Amino acid sequence: MSTEGRVTRTESMIADAVISVCMTGSFLLGNPSVAAFLPSPVRREVVAHLDGGIQGRSRPDSPTSWSVIMTPQFGRLGRHSTNATTSELSSLNPTLLPRAAAAGVAASPIGRSQQLPSLLLGSAGNLRNFWSEPRPHITFNFCLHLALSGTLRGESRRSCHSNIHPKNKIMGSLAETPESLQYPHTRRDESVVDIYHGTPVTDPYRWLEDPESEETKEFVEKQVKLTASVLEKCKTKEKLKERITALYDYPKFDCPSKRGDKYFYSHNTGLQPQSVMYVQDSLDAEAEVLLDPNALSEDGTVSLSVSALSEDGTYFACGISASGSDWVNIKYMRVADKTFASDTLSWVKFSSIAWTHDNKGFFYSRYPAPKEGVDAGTETEINLYHQLYYHFVGTDQSEDVLCWRDNENAKWLFGAEVTDDGKYLLLTVGEGCDPVNRLYYCDLSSLEAGLEGFRGTENLLPFVKLVDNFEAQYVYVANDGGSFTFVTNKDAPRYKVTRVNLENPTLWTDVIPESQSDVLATATCVNEQQVIVCYLSDVKHVLQLRDLQTGNLLYQLPLDIGSVTKVSGTRQDKEIFFGFTSFLNPGTIYRCNLAASEPVPEVFRETVVKDFDRDAFETKQVFVPSKDGTKVPMFIVFKKGLVLNGEQPTLLYGYGGFNISLTPYFSASRLALVRHHGAVFAMANIRGGGEYGEEWHKAGSLAKKQNCFDDFIACAEYLISERYTQSKKLCIEGGSNGGLLVAACVNQKPELFGCVLAHVGVMDMLRFHKFTIGHAWTSDYGCSDNAEDFNWLIKYSPLHNVKRPWEGAQNGRTEAQYPAIMLLTADHDDRVVPLHSLKLLATLQYELCQKDAHSPQTNYIIGRIDTKAGHGAGRPTQKVIEQTCDAFSFFAMVADAPWID
Repeated sequence: MSTEGRVTRTESMIADAVISVCMTGSFLLGNPSVAAFLPSPVRREVVAHLDGGIQGRSRPDSPTSWSVIMTPQFGRLGRHSTNATTSELSSLNPTLLPRAAAAGVAASPIGRSQQLPSLLLGSAGNLRNFWSEPRPHITFNFCLHLALSGTLRGESRRSCHSNIHPKNKIMGSLAETPESLQYPHTRRDESVVDIYHGTPVTDPYRWLEDPESEETKEFVEKQVKLTASVLEKCKTKEKLKERITALYDYPKFDCPSKRGDKYFYSHNTGLQPQSVMYVQDSLDAEAEVLLDPNALSEDGTVSLSVSALSEDGTYFACGISASGSDWVNIKYMRVADKTFASDTLSWVKFSSIAWTHDNKGFFYSRYPAPKEGVDAGTETEINLYHQLYYHFVGTDQSEDVLCWRDNENAKWLFGAEVTDDGKYLLLTVGEGCDPVNRLYYCDLSSLEAGLEGFRGTENLLPFVKLVDNFEAQYVYVANDGGSFTFVTNKDAPRYKVTRVNLENPTLWTDVIPESQSDVLATATCVNEQQVIVCYLSDVKHVLQLRDLQTGNLLYQLPLDIGSVTKVSGTRQDKEIFFGFTSFLNPGTIYRCNLAASEPVPEVFRETVVKDFDRDAFETKQVFVPSKDGTKVPMFIVFKKGLVLNGEQPTLLYGYGGFNISLTPYFSASRLALVRHHGAVFAMANIRGGGEYGEEWHKAGSLAKKQNCFDDFIACAEYLISERYTQSKKLCIEGGSNGGLLVAACVNQKPELFGCVLAHVGVMDMLRFHKFTIGHAWTSDYGCSDNAEDFNWLIKYSPLHNVKRPWEGAQNGRTEAQYPAIMLLTADHDDRVVPLHSLKLLATLQYELCQKDAHSPQTNYIIGRIDTKAGHGAGRPTQKVIEQTCDAFSFFAMVADAPWID
């Protein structure tokens, strides 16, 4: 799920994890306040990065100070959505980020004496992990959605080997019958029954919703031990870990950002837990460490989330997250001192950081403190009453000025941004994860006593409501006095650039009209009167330089087929940087002098991965007809010279939600799977995402959510019919909203798949809105409190549709069974809380393995429950690698895929 947050031009709020993880493959569920304000193109970028496999992330995900929380899913970073880079995402997570956002968790046994709090939560840029999914959006628009990030914030996949008796050689079964597992007995309470609009629904594992109960802790402990016993059988696990670690050990850089006379960027030498923030006086000067997050904890589980530099580069502020939680503490420092000031801001979540140009302080958003005695990130209480504050440097948080609140709309989220000229404060208001927001402004220069005049008063800032409805999204690009330029989807589902003068707020003029085919992802004002626009064309990025006033095309920047991870530049800059990645490009940073008559991007930094030969692989894009005839794009990555004989183990990844787009990104772990297990990797761009704008998104949400599952199933069937693979060797993977996707698909067609890796998924579609930020996801899912919504939710909710395929007339095959399943979650995921995966795990084990004494179910049903980790963002590199190795070695085992040197 996701939350959106506003991004300032100095910061990319995509989850750091997203960036790093993006390449790995995991997404973070969305951060409501952030996602709503980001353009769909941005979201998709985050997601894509994150999707790489959370190593997310992260986005989605990104150890950069700019990484935002999870922006993959609700990954629109607004005008700066492309501003986060891979390194940024790695440090975070930001945003974040989708198939993206960040997985990599280690499955270590949890002792009974250990406290296991509630389980289970990014900067635009190369996300290493991408578990970032449903999240709301904020003015700065970052999508916290989580999804494991492949580059991002992202997901991890593991494989294991196993065989099956000839008589059991059926679709969805193991290659060889595994030793029978003794699944732990789990209490069922059939007395818990809810009545939904006249329909009784039993919830026998309701007690698992309490993460603090001893019974829940015991359940988790037993499941961890069970999973460890299965992973011990994965014969190639250690080899895979060694190879993924070696491939992942490459330098990861973020695009430089200039503030004042200094340059700032994040960098990870390769296997550092989190990326490090650097500062240098010039591009040729020696870089100095500004902030090393690795010094903040012994195990690397403390990471940077949102961050921002003051306008002149004097101050640096950042959100610090522990164990991957969405909760952050904001700290700041003078760049010259490189030491944090004593004041700390607590209980911050789904927030941007916006410095006023006088350097006296910054705006941020927070919630009221939760109940005492709770480990932040393990609670499940709903997040309500977001508020906007201003903090004066050198003062206690108790003295902060309350700038805006809305007691009549407890679920709304607020994000703030100071305009380039420092005169105006823009307030974006979001209510969920849809790309829509209200837009208010305050003329800071008109405050007689300045912000100091509001100290000690109950008065809110005098905001003027420019847009006071949730009909469209508005993302700030630039302003000249009272003339404002925005990116919007108002009457433009593929987005456009529009302008309005505050003196005549009803007259809006299009500057860059909506494209007939491509989606406008981001727009960044540079070189005073120019704007860099990034389009998504058939899921590949295109960069153009246009005139800010007229919108006329000035120059199209040459670009390979792939994804722009970040655009770094401010309105004053004649020099810009942008990051680029693809399935076979680990990351290139380009530098471009806009003062030249024909700006030509030059390579500034090019990442080289040791022992990686890109010429040994191929990538192709196909368009698969879905059930209703809709053509669904899908990327396929495989070893050159592949023989289509149906024997290749194949990993199919998808997300399909919250207007998040999955674009090409580099994933060392997936390439290791392709290289050493002969696997094929496929990424499906199904409906529900933002690949073709808001219409594509709406075609896979609410009552049309089934289109997502139909699209994904069609892509799976294509891979089989074209002889890339066969059912027993086909693994499907997704995180956050993508976890829901694969869980729903396996319920609907269990015989089609051989393995399922479901990361931090939304599994209880009747109760998701009752926990933390889940209420923000109703914009995509609907809500069971409404009769109409309940009628479609109950039909696909993973928890409520587990059926034994060997019974009844489903397929008439008494030996049919569910494929091997691994559900992955973590104790500090306060985005998609662990209870979703725990309740589904208990249900699957009971219905398929314990209820019937003669059950033919021999395929494994296990859960990987990590500790000191969240939705994906901010996961340290080692945890990312460990989780990925567990998931991919599990897949290799059940697909009977031998090791290839």
